[in-house]
Amino acid sequence: MAVDQDEIERKYDVGSEVVFPDLSAVGGVGSVGQAEEFRLEAVYFDTPGLDLARRGLTLRRRRGGTDEGWHLKLPRSGDSRTEVHEPLGDAEENVPASLRARVRALVRDRPLVPVAEVTTVRREYALKDGEGTVLARVCDDQVQATPLAGSHGSNGSSPSEAVQSWREWELELDGGAEDVLELVEEHLVAAGASPATSASKLSRTLGDVVPDARPQPSAKELRKGTAGQLLLAHLAEHMARLHAQDAAVRTGEAEGVHQLRIAARRLRSALATCRPLLDREATDPVRDELRWLGEVFAPARDAQVLREHLRDELDEQPADLVVGAVASRIDDQLSAAFQTGRERALESLDSARYLHLLDALDELVESPPFTQEADAPGKLAVPRLLGRDVKKLRREVRAIDSAEDSTARDIAFHEARKKAKRLRYAAEMATPVLGKRARSLTKAAKKIQTTLGEHQDSVVARQRLRELAMQAHLAGENAFTYGRLHALEQARAERAEADFADAWRRFRRKQLHRWSGKPA
Repeated sequence: MAVDQDEIERKYDVGSEVVFPDLSAVGGVGSVGQAEEFRLEAVYFDTPGLDLARRGLTLRRRRGGTDEGWHLKLPRSGDSRTEVHEPLGDAEENVPASLRARVRALVRDRPLVPVAEVTTVRREYALKDGEGTVLARVCDDQVQATPLAGSHGSNGSSPSEAVQSWREWELELDGGAEDVLELVEEHLVAAGASPATSASKLSRTLGDVVPDARPQPSAKELRKGTAGQLLLAHLAEHMARLHAQDAAVRTGEAEGVHQLRIAARRLRSALATCRPLLDREATDPVRDELRWLGEVFAPARDAQVLREHLRDELDEQPADLVVGAVASRIDDQLSAAFQTGRERALESLDSARYLHLLDALDELVESPPFTQEADAPGKLAVPRLLGRDVKKLRREVRAIDSAEDSTARDIAFHEARKKAKRLRYAAEMATPVLGKRARSLTKAAKKIQTTLGEHQDSVVARQRLRELAMQAHLAGENAFTYGRLHALEQARAERAEADFADAWRRFRRKQLHRWSGKPA
């Protein structure tokens, strides 16, 4: 069974002649434990093209030490990483299925093969406080590493198979506060160490074969950059989130379905907002596939949200107004709908169609099909893009008043909600360029989206309650409580409509003229 553990560690390059320092003088350290010695033999796995290493992930099978087994290390931020551990098992050459699932969005159908062998002779020191609690651990490692012929970079180059040897120190936080790292580091650097030039033993072993990851632009660079640079940074950010949530869905995390759907929606929304910056012949098919992915995940998420809402609403009812097995019927049907939807979603993640979508997204970021408009300064181009989305929202709101009947009106509310959500996402994307103006628009669009979301949720709930009531009636059960819940949902819709009207008045007064060029 896979075990996740967050770790905070730093690495240091150090010469063979440097004497390991006495760390008992570090502030807060009461004692240093006797050195424990280990021989660690690791084989690192990756695709032949090093798809994991290019993104800062490492996957290894290691023998020796206190935690031998399979380790997948996932980068987070700064010194932090998440390590996923699996026992060795019987089939030592086969990467465990649970770890494959974590990286499927990155490796897709490409094989995972041995790319390096690393042997480490380690002396580990535990740094303890006055009560004997381990604050941190420092490892003095003598490393011998060999790249294997199965690996090559994205340009087809292969690493030299020469054996490399070096010494390094690792400092890992255990039970102490993070400021312990700074205090210990001072002593390590004073002794002759320097911050490591490689992020991991694997990256040092493979050297230049691993291409550098595309650097994310700073806030200052985005503020002064082009519209295309802003879009590219946004797409890269949410592609990374899509990859992360792919793993969350596959490993059964509760919010994985919802968050993956959001990542896909944000990507699709950005491509829609920024259509003038892109060759639509290249990007419209990607938008269509992102829409398909969202639709595949919708049934599971909708059932999950509705079940939680109806159960909460039912719990608030007086006991004498809950007649029959209402809770169990709601729970059984919506739980089954969630499971069916989730199974379909999981099937889609293993489909050729989904893997082709991931390939298309990669290509979109690596070779963006920009038009000339993408070269315009963001401060000039982005307001025009937001203005287009504001106009689309205004048009959908007008359609609400012209709807011929209640069904058409519900559809119009839903379409307005989708346009408000797109506008909100676009305003969030524009924040690095437009700052306060974009944040104000984000807040206003989110308020409209929220009120219309309540309305749409009530529409879905009423439809489901009618179905449940009819099933209960045909089964000879009393359908009174379903009718009561339906009436509560109708009242919820009416409140949402009133809240929307208020939010729209505010939007027209404060935002409409700024972005659409028309009076409120």
